Amino acid sequence: MILQALVRCYESLAAAGKLEKPGWSMVKVSWGLELTPEGQIQRLWPLEIADAKGKKRPQLIKLPTQGKKTSGILSNFLCENSSYILGRDNKGKPERSLECFKACAARHREILAEVNQPMAKAILRFFAGWDPQTAEENAVLAPEWEKILKGGNLVFCMDGVYAQDVPEIAQAWDEAYADDEKAEMGRCLVTGQKAPVAILHPSVNGVVGARPSGATLVSFNAPSLESFGKDDRDKQGQGRNAPVSTYAAFAYTEALNYLLREPAYHSRLGDTTLIYWAEGAKEEYSSAMAGMMFSDNMEQEDLKNVMEALSGGKTVLWNKLPLKPANHFYILGLMPANSSRLAVRFFLQDTFGRFATNLNEHQERLKIVHPAFDERDGLSVWSLLRETANPNSRDKKPPEPLVSALMRAVLMNTSYPAELFIQTEIRLRAEHNLDISLTERCKKDRTKAAIIKAWLWKNVVEKSGNENHPYKEALDVKLQEDTTYQPYVLGRIFAVLERIQTSERKLDATIRDRYFNSACATPAMIFPILIKLSNNHQKSMKNEKERDKYVKLLEKLYAKIDEEYPNHLSLQDQGIFQIGYYHQKQKFFTKKEETENV
Repeated sequence: MILQALVRCYESLAAAGKLEKPGWSMVKVSWGLELTPEGQIQRLWPLEIADAKGKKRPQLIKLPTQGKKTSGILSNFLCENSSYILGRDNKGKPERSLECFKACAARHREILAEVNQPMAKAILRFFAGWDPQTAEENAVLAPEWEKILKGGNLVFCMDGVYAQDVPEIAQAWDEAYADDEKAEMGRCLVTGQKAPVAILHPSVNGVVGARPSGATLVSFNAPSLESFGKDDRDKQGQGRNAPVSTYAAFAYTEALNYLLREPAYHSRLGDTTLIYWAEGAKEEYSSAMAGMMFSDNMEQEDLKNVMEALSGGKTVLWNKLPLKPANHFYILGLMPANSSRLAVRFFLQDTFGRFATNLNEHQERLKIVHPAFDERDGLSVWSLLRETANPNSRDKKPPEPLVSALMRAVLMNTSYPAELFIQTEIRLRAEHNLDISLTERCKKDRTKAAIIKAWLWKNVVEKSGNENHPYKEALDVKLQEDTTYQPYVLGRIFAVLERIQTSERKLDATIRDRYFNSACATPAMIFPILIKLSNNHQKSMKNEKERDKYVKLLEKLYAKIDEEYPNHLSLQDQGIFQIGYYHQKQKFFTKKEETENV
C-alpha cells in the first residue's frame, strides 16, 4: 500500500511538471567542470548555494538518474564524485580510485561513442587524456583541490551549457536507460504489470539520522531472506525475491525524495521523519495538515475553523485553495533501521476529513482552563511529547516508541498509549524544582494537566461506556465545585493548603515540593501532617479577611471528605487528584471579571 500510494504521488507530480520522466532525477551537485572542445578543463564552477541560514549546500540539477551505490564500483553518467571523474579522493585507497575512474570512462564511452556532437566528443577526450596521478597539479583545480575531494558531485559543461541539456546526449542516455531496463521480467508487486524487475532500489534522501548519501526503503541481502529459489547466486536474487519493477522503484523513490525536499510535505518528530501528502500531491492539503498537527495556535489562518468545518464534511478554503474532506490523505513515519536502511514506524491512510475530525476531537479533549498569558489556542503533538522528555537529559527527546504510538492514537482516534500517561506522571513528580520562569512553569503545568485529562477521558471514561462514570465531572474544562469524588476533592484541598502557606511569604520550598507526590499516593499518611502544618500557617497570616476566606473554603471541602482519608490512590485516581489541584490553583488566579480561558 505504501509503494502504491507513492507511485500514484509520483505520477501526479510528474503530470504537474514537478518531477522528471523515468531515467531523470534531481541530483545534488557541487561543482561544474567546463571543458574545451579538446577535453581540457578550462574553468571550475562552484555550484553550491547558500540556504536560509547562510550555509552553502549543493545545488539540485536535473541529471540522469543515479544508480544505487554499493561496496562495488558502479559509475553514474555525467555526474559523479572526484573518485570517478578525477580518479582521486581523500579515502586513502588510490588503487580503488583509479578503478573508479576507469569504470566512469568506460561508462561514458559506452553511451557517447556514437554521438557526433562537440560536447560529447569533449567528454570522451577528457577521459582519454586525463591523468589521475597528476590531477592535483592541474592549475584550474588546485585552488579548490581539498574541497573537491570531500565528495561533492561534479558535472560537465561547455560554453555555459550542461552536458545533460544537449539534446543528442540526452537522447543517448534515454536509449541507454531503456537498454538497462532489459532485465529479467516479473510481475510487479506494486503495479501488477509484467515488467523488468529492479535488482537494487534507489536511495531515499532526507530522512533524519540516515546517512547523507541516502538509505534504502526496500532491500534485503541475507540468506535468511531468500525463498523459493530466489537466491543471490547470480547477483539477481535481491530483486527477484520481492519483484518490484524498475519503473515502480524509480517512481516511489522519486516521490519520496521530492516530499522530503519540499518543506510543506514533511516534519521531524523526535527521531521520526513524518511525511504527509494528499491524493494528487496538492500542497495545500499538506500545509493545512501540518498546521493541524503541529501548530499551538489554532487561530492561525482560521485553522480552528478549518478543522471544525472539515469535521462537518464541508469543503473549505486554505490559502484561497479548496480542501475537500473526501480527498484521500497519507501519513508515513520513517526512521533509520541503521545508517543505510529505513524502517517504517507507521503508515496511516484515510480521508482528509476523517483525519481533521480526529485531530479536532483530540484538541477538544485537551481543553482545560489556563492563564491568560498562555496564548496557545491548542496543544500540538510535539508540545505533548516534550512534556514526557527529561529536560535535564542531553538530547531532550521523547522515547521513540511513544512518538509513533501517540501519532497513531491522535490521527486514528484510538486509545492513547499508556506510556503517555506514565511518562507524564514521572515528569510531574520529578520537575518540582526546575530552574525556569513562573510563566514557563505555568505552561508546563497546563500541558501536563491537559495530557492527564485527555488520557483519562479517552482511555477510561469513553472505554468504560458508563454515562455516569465518577471521573466525568472531575474531567471538565474548569473547576467543578459540586464534585464529591474523593481524589478530586483531595487535590483541591492540597491546592488550598499550599495557597495558605504561600499567600504572604516567598519560600524556597513549599508543601508541593515536599509532600505533593506522597499526598497523591498515600493521602491517609500525609494529609494529617499537612493539616497540622496549615494550622500554623493560618496563625501567621496577617490578612484576616484572606485567612477567613481560605478557612471557609477548607471547611466546605472537608465536608465532602469521608470520615477517613484513603490509604492509597490508584495511578488513575492520582491523575484525578492532580486535575483537582490544577483546577483549584487556576481558580485562585482567575479574576472575578475575567472569563476563564480554555
